[in-house]
Amino acid sequence: MAKKVKKSDFISTGQVAVNRRATFDYAIEETFIAGIELKGTEVKSLRLGKANLSDTYGSYENGELFIENLKIEEYSNRGYESHDASRKKKLLLTRHEINKIIGAISKKGYSLIAKKLFFDTHGRAKLELGLGKGKKLYDKRESIKERDINRKLKEY
Repeated sequence: MAKKVKKSDFISTGQVAVNRRATFDYAIEETFIAGIELKGTEVKSLRLGKANLSDTYGSYENGELFIENLKIEEYSNRGYESHDASRKKKLLLTRHEINKIIGAISKKGYSLIAKKLFFDTHGRAKLELGLGKGKKLYDKRESIKERDINRKLKEY
C-alpha cells in the first residue's frame, strides 16, 4: 500500500531542486525562466520535492524547446495514471526567447542547462535555465581558487 501523504508535506511555493554542477561545469552567460508542460502526477511528485536536475539539458525540435533527462519520480498514490520518469518536457517560453536560444545552441559550444526548479508565487512549476559554454579544466581550477579565497575572507 502507498504511503499516506499529508497536505503539510507538499511544497506550494519555493525551490524544489537545484543543479549545483551547472555553474561549476558551465560559464553561464544568460538565464531564462520557463514554464514546463507537465502531467498531473508529475506536478504532485514535484510538490513532494522528488526531482533530479543532474545531467539535464535543452534541445530543440520543429522550432520548440524541450528539456531532457529531467527526472521526476513517479507519484506513489497515482492510481491508474502514471508518467515516464525521464520523458522530454516542453518548455514554455516566448517566441523571441525561443529563437534567441535556438540561435545560440546552434553555435558551437553553447548549451542550455537547467539550473533550478521551483514553484512561483502562483503555484506554477518554473525552470531556471542557463545558456552558456562548457568550462575547460583550467577554468574550473580558477573557480575553485576563487571559492577558497572567498571562504577565507568570510572567516576573517
